[in-house]
Amino acid sequence: MRFAWHRDWALISISMIFYPEPKAIRYWNRAKACEEVEQVYGELWVQLLYGTRPGQALAESVLAGRALSELYGLYQSSPLSRRKIKSFISQFKIPMNEYESSVFLSFNDFFIRRFKPNQRKFNETPELMPAPCEARYFAYAQSDPNSRFPVKGAQLSPAALLGSEDRARPFIGGPALLARLCPVDYHRFHYPDSGKTLETHRAHGKLHSVNPAALTYRDDILLTNERQISILQTEHFGRLAYIEVGALCVGRIVQTHPAHSSSEVMFERGDEKGYFLFGGSTVILLGEPGAWEPDADLLSNTERGLETLVRLGEPLAKKGGLR
Repeated sequence: MRFAWHRDWALISISMIFYPEPKAIRYWNRAKACEEVEQVYGELWVQLLYGTRPGQALAESVLAGRALSELYGLYQSSPLSRRKIKSFISQFKIPMNEYESSVFLSFNDFFIRRFKPNQRKFNETPELMPAPCEARYFAYAQSDPNSRFPVKGAQLSPAALLGSEDRARPFIGGPALLARLCPVDYHRFHYPDSGKTLETHRAHGKLHSVNPAALTYRDDILLTNERQISILQTEHFGRLAYIEVGALCVGRIVQTHPAHSSSEVMFERGDEKGYFLFGGSTVILLGEPGAWEPDADLLSNTERGLETLVRLGEPLAKKGGLR
């Protein structure tokens, strides 16, 4: 086992010499109305791990396990990780003027930074659904019992995603939003409308990367990674399945709102639901048929295979009439 582990690292190291330039990840920046190329944190390593057979074997057998992510999470939460913050801000041009001033005690402390008050406002128009997180979105108008949403090479079955045919049944034929959060993004996620929690469920699994490069090489990542599932009853958009997907080196998915575990507690539009500790992550919303429809630009970009960067709280779907 030890020999195989060292052999895989040796083969990956050799591959680094000959591996072609990683394919650029392009997305549509809605605020700037232009196409941009994403700066990927750890891009070469993701390509090598999921683009080479030795890397895939290593990712599956060692790196995607919980132990490594928890160990790395401990480092990211320690004072030793503070030294990375300044170079990370500089390399990825993080607009720190948008965030609350703070003395960050660790990289994770910096990673879960908050926006300044009123820096992002949740749209209050009842018929418009605001973005629950600042992320790159794919959008789908509807699904059928056999639908498999394509996501940069990945496939998503609603039943497999929710872990149950019964749990998925209300959402068959309904809309879907898939939000990918990069390591450079704001990593807190929010409720898109007021309502209450009907059910919560945790699906245990691996912690593979959710980078598009990884999804291209392995199409079941969003189905087999660890997921936290909430079924919500909202005021304006019917029932929602709200799913947080963990990823490689994500130490934890933290739920901060008491409504997550109590049907007696209501949440309000814009309330923080929780946050991801270090790593790229994904939030998925599934809706009931006819309850709401994603915006036309998101649907159009998705058809072109292009994600749309939407700022937290900006509208990205509109209310429909339930069938």
